[in-house]
Formats: sequence, structure tokens, C-alpha cells
Amino acid sequence: MRQPLLLAVALACGVLLGANPFRPSSQNPDATSRGYLKFKEILSYVDRDYVDTVDAEQLSDYAISRMLERLDPHSVYIPAQEEQKVSAFLQNDFDGVGVEFNLFRDTATVIAPLNGGPAEQAGLQPGDRILAVNGTRVTGTHVTMDQMFGLLRGPRGSNVQLQVLRRHQSRPMTVSVTRSRIPNSSVEVAYMVDNQTGYIKITRFASGTYDDFKQALGDLKRQGLSRLVLDLRGNPGGYLDRATKLADEFISGTRKLVYTDGKGDQYDTQTYSRVLGEFEEGPLVVLVDEGSASAAEVVAGALQDHDRALIVGRRTFGKGLVQQPITLADGSELRLTIARYYTPSGRSIQKSYRNGLAAYEKDLTERARHGEYFHADSIHFADSLRFRTDHGRTVYGGGGIMPDLFVPRDTMAASSYFTRLQGRNMLREFALNFYQDHKTELEGMRFEQFKSTFQISDTQLQSLAARAANEGIATNATCLRRCSPLLRNQLKAYIARSAYGKTAYFQVLHDRDPEMQQALHAVGDGVTLLAQGLTMK
Repeated sequence: MRQPLLLAVALACGVLLGANPFRPSSQNPDATSRGYLKFKEILSYVDRDYVDTVDAEQLSDYAISRMLERLDPHSVYIPAQEEQKVSAFLQNDFDGVGVEFNLFRDTATVIAPLNGGPAEQAGLQPGDRILAVNGTRVTGTHVTMDQMFGLLRGPRGSNVQLQVLRRHQSRPMTVSVTRSRIPNSSVEVAYMVDNQTGYIKITRFASGTYDDFKQALGDLKRQGLSRLVLDLRGNPGGYLDRATKLADEFISGTRKLVYTDGKGDQYDTQTYSRVLGEFEEGPLVVLVDEGSASAAEVVAGALQDHDRALIVGRRTFGKGLVQQPITLADGSELRLTIARYYTPSGRSIQKSYRNGLAAYEKDLTERARHGEYFHADSIHFADSLRFRTDHGRTVYGGGGIMPDLFVPRDTMAASSYFTRLQGRNMLREFALNFYQDHKTELEGMRFEQFKSTFQISDTQLQSLAARAANEGIATNATCLRRCSPLLRNQLKAYIARSAYGKTAYFQVLHDRDPEMQQALHAVGDGVTLLAQGLTMK
């Protein structure tokens, strides 16, 4: 269920430049004019004479989108009504109520209010079920996540009335929340794994990513950080300049970080490291996977080419095209591919799209079918795509960045039983109910004690399986037994999220995260690093 969303975000996000400073022009104005007049003529006939009434603007939007598909998978047209929502992904804040929620049994349920945000100040608690928003019923109506976001977000300073049902209360209550500015940091979490090793996860390269990263890194350095795990898994990209500024924090001297090559020389650029970075020395591991795309690949490629970091995980998405956002007169936006980008060694990591958009969208599925997520030797690169890092190691272009240390997916996470439990939100709902039933005990326990002693029992797993069976997910004793270590860890992490916050969630989750465990082994083991032919400085 994750791949289509992942691909959609990667297509819409990509590597973006800033505002377009150039006016429209054409290298072949006569052909452009003829094409425009032909399209206008046909659209006029359709609007006037077609047997049924049509929406000419909607037809025009459709035609534009199909035209761009002939160019490449990442040139996209964003209608005016969708532009704000798409652009918000790369902003560092939004106006809303500040609550994390999920949909359980067709009801929006509070996972956690943002610390210090308006929802928390209004008294919302984990487990509260939202029945109505400003009088509009949202339970039992098959409301979507997007629709809930639309109802909860709104102008700063405006009020929203929530009808909420709290556990063990027979009547719903009305909570008034005043919308405010809600931080939307792209640094999802940053914490010290031990007294030397820091961990930072970046979810996208948004407008404030560089500043957020600098603050997180500074905080960890004050806690004793001398080695770092940078997590770019699932990061679909964003602004190119934020990615290069972040890479500059790790690379000393004046060395090339990325270069772009477009039509003529208008969009040809070369970006070099130029500042004295905050972490130019010290062991560095970067986590990547098939969801790491575009700007995330720029960072990973630069660090790999300069032998500055060990790249751990699985082959990245493979997006090496740069888009220019162009705002159109009606408020819609064209994101047009204007260049290809290359890593310092000269690699283009854009995967092929010669077989069309449909085949391109199936690439991640095809990787799974070929066994790539589980076996590194299933991946083959042409000799013509061979390049060398600063220290002479072989790396390849085309189709993403191959990590230095391959880590297969957890086979238990790929089982149909576990996937169905996750897809139906059974694990998160079970954990939230457990938290509510044991809230007093958990509040009296320090997180360190919870992490070291708390365990999900066999009885609790059987209870989860029984509840899932009632929801139509048949119990498979063999699968349940195989998945039990992963289920226990995931449930414990969700409980920690409700009881102790987001950082606690990741700390528990990382105990059974194979990529994270390999990263910690690599970043702390000089022998492993030397075996990869790296000098970590």
C-alpha cells in the first residue's frame, strides 16, 4: 500500500529549483503557434458541438497532463485547486489545530496532540474520537485523510468546533480549538543512540530543512555526538539548494557536490562545497532505500562519490531530473523538467523511462518481483555506467544509487498477514487501546524502564489476532508465529508513541530495524569501514 503513495509524492516533489526567473520563449515559434491554434480549434468544436455538455477547462487540464507524460515522468501539471495542497508539502509550517490522527473503523481518532499546540491546550487526548467538525459529521461517512486535513486546517486565528467522544464517557463533548501556526519540521526525529552516536531522520527537503538540520545537529553535538547516522529512507526529495547546503555540512574544502546539464547553457550549473561544515570529520552513515529520491539521492551521491559516508540500505528510487516550478496565470503550476543532474563523479542516476509512464510506475513492483529487495546480486549495472569515487571505488550510474552495504528487507514485514494488519490499522488501534487501559501505569514508568522491561505477551498477541479475525483478517498460526517478534516490537513502539512521544517511538522501533542495526554496527566499527575501502574524514 506504500508504493503508489511513495511514487506519487516522488513524482510531484522531485528536485525543484526556486521561482522561475525566465519568460516563456520558443526555439520553434511557428510550430508552437500551429500546435496552439490546432488545439484551440478542436477544443472550440468540442465545446460547441459535442453531443453532451463538457467541461472545457477539465478537458484542457487532461490534455496538458497527457502531453507532459510524453516528455518524462516528472514533468507535471498541477491544477490551481490542487497547487496549494501540493506546495504545502515543502513548507515548514501550516495553519491548523496541531493534532496527529488516524482513521480507525471509519472514525478519526487522536493519536497525539502536538506538544504545546492548540489541540493540546484545548484538552484533546490520545484516543479521543472525533465525531464532527464544525457540525459536519465525520464518523461513519467514509471520510478520507485528505478530507479530514481539509476540515481541520484553516486560517490562523479561526476557531473550529470538534465533537469528541472520550473513552469511558457516555456522552460526546464539544471542544473549541483556535487554529494556529503549526511547525511542520522535515527533521522528523533526532536523538542520541548512545553517548557518541547521533541519529537524524529527514523526511523531505523543504524550505526549512537546512535550518532544522543545523539546529538538530547542534543539539546532538552538545550532547557529545562524534559519529552520525543520517536517515534518508523514504525521503522523496524537494529543493535542490537545501540538499546541497546539507551535503556541504559534511564535505570539506571546495569540492563539487552536483552539477546540472540542460538545453543550451541556461540551466547548466555546478555547485561546490564552500562553507566550514558542522560535521566534516567523524564517521557518517547514510540510510537509503527504494523510497529515497531526487534531492535525497543528490546528498547520498555526493557523499558516496567523495568517500565521505558509508551508504547503507537498498538501491534508491532513481530520479535524476530537475524541475522548474512555473506559476501560470490561473494559479495552476507547471513543473517542467529543465535539466538532468549528475553526481560529482559524473553519474546520472535517472532510471529509464523509455517504455512510458505506466512501466515507470511499475518499477518498484518489478524490483520486488525480481527479488531485488532481498538479494543484492539480483541487481545488474552495465559496464558503461561504471564510475570511480575519489578513492577509486567503483560506483554505478543509471537507475538509482546502489548502497555500499546492502541490507535486505525484513521478510516478516513483507508477509501478507503483517501487511494486512498494518493496512487495516489494527496494530495502531490495538496499541492505542492498550495505552488508554494502562495509562496510569505507563505514566508512572520512566521511558528507560519501559524500553528495557516492557514486553507484549503471548496473550496480547492472541487478543490482537482474535480482534483481527473479527474484522475479516483470518488468523494464520504459522504467520502469526513468524511475525511475532516484529509484531511485538511494532506494538511496543506504538504504545511508546502515545505514552512518551515520537522520539520514544523511533527508539523502540530501531531495536528491530535491520538497516539501523547495520548502520550502528558500521558507524562504530572501524574494521567494517576499512573493509569498504573508506576513509571517514
